[in-house]
Amino acid sequence: MPMRILVVDDDETLRLTLRTALESRGHTVEEATDGAIAVEMVKTKGPYAAVIMDVNMPQMSGIEALGRIKDLNPETLVLMVTAYTDVKDAVAAIKLGAYDYVEKPIDAERVFQLLDAASEAKELVEAAVLSAPQVEFAENRRMIGGSESIRKVFEVIYKLSKVDTSVLIRGESGTGKELVARAIHFNSHRKKGPFVAVNCAAIPENLIESELFGHEKGAFTGADRKKIGKFQFAEGGTIFLDEIGDISSQMQVKLLRVLQERRITAVGGNSEVPVDVRVVAATNRPLEQMIEKGSFRADLFYRLNVLPILLPPLRDRREDVPPLTDFMVRKFNKAHMRHVKGLDKAALNALRMYSWPGNIRELENVIEHSFIIESGDCITLNSLPENLRANYERKGAPADDSAKVSNEDIAASEAGMLSEFSELNFPVLKERFEREFLIRALKAFDGRVNQTAEHTQMTKVTLLRKLEKYGIDPRQFHRQ
Repeated sequence: MPMRILVVDDDETLRLTLRTALESRGHTVEEATDGAIAVEMVKTKGPYAAVIMDVNMPQMSGIEALGRIKDLNPETLVLMVTAYTDVKDAVAAIKLGAYDYVEKPIDAERVFQLLDAASEAKELVEAAVLSAPQVEFAENRRMIGGSESIRKVFEVIYKLSKVDTSVLIRGESGTGKELVARAIHFNSHRKKGPFVAVNCAAIPENLIESELFGHEKGAFTGADRKKIGKFQFAEGGTIFLDEIGDISSQMQVKLLRVLQERRITAVGGNSEVPVDVRVVAATNRPLEQMIEKGSFRADLFYRLNVLPILLPPLRDRREDVPPLTDFMVRKFNKAHMRHVKGLDKAALNALRMYSWPGNIRELENVIEHSFIIESGDCITLNSLPENLRANYERKGAPADDSAKVSNEDIAASEAGMLSEFSELNFPVLKERFEREFLIRALKAFDGRVNQTAEHTQMTKVTLLRKLEKYGIDPRQFHRQ
């Protein structure tokens, strides 16, 4: 995919070489002669999809410029260019947020490979908006990206790419926990290492220790050979422990020791083996309640829960259905070699009105189902599964039609208010109109603050301030 790329180097010949090679692949290329100019260009002309930058430059080093560029746009992919003698500096740059480095003399094919890999990693980050991680930010914290959801995703993954701490992902089944785990891995310094996913709930209790840590020959009946465990397979990379809440108390103790000591012992073995593995865990279980009941260890919870990522169910963020659907249509167009343009109005409304008990996974299945059924270039209501069509017909008017607050509605509301006042007192009428408008909008969107703000073209902050001013509780408009 064509990218807008900034090439930064004080060597004019190298800049020309890179520009020629990149433009031959359809990329748009701009140039800067030192780090200070590059930072200013990112600030005034950015964001760039990628920056290819020398480590050593006279005015501002690539290392310093990297930090400033990442502060301005954490999602920008940065490749460092280095001489053989400066490789240590390039490796240090990766720990500061650079994606990778290339050595001089420049091999254009190597650059293309890294850009392709970096693009795939960025797509994982953008796809992680499907799961919309929710985290708390300090007041006035700068948010990065386009929508609120993607800004939070970029922010969390950028933070996690610079550290090696354990991560706990929380959310209902189907919300995309593994997708987020992969995005964290492939944007961290461990991206060249393996990503090993383990579904703890799918492994019998008597086999999970062997599965994770391996076993020696003869350790138990049927152990006719030595086996390497998942932790050793994940050496230098990331192990994703899905459904961590389903492991036994005994395994919790052993996993806690691995997290503390960074060493494992195979079943039937006597020696400890050091492991260099990052642990990302996920669960849909209520761990806090399990801790109170004694079925989950508090010390393991706190070891994993350093920076939790909470994935809300799709029913709580229906405004994400259209962009989600667009993403999946592009995905299945590529997988099935089709050219479907999207969904018609009725089909999209049916998706918006559905409660999505299976979350993102269910939506993905619905879109693929429609690709199989639909013969045209647009997904229609008739190509959706029967349960979605029945739900749409049962609820009546399309969400779009019932949710719109039209100019005619506003005018009628104003006229009604004017008729109730003998004096045209503007401040009083303005407040009365605002209050009735807010109530009408909240009713249309079932009290959902994010949707109400988006469709009334108010910022969320403004909407919340006005709700507080008029003493309106959006929860009273939630449908039962």
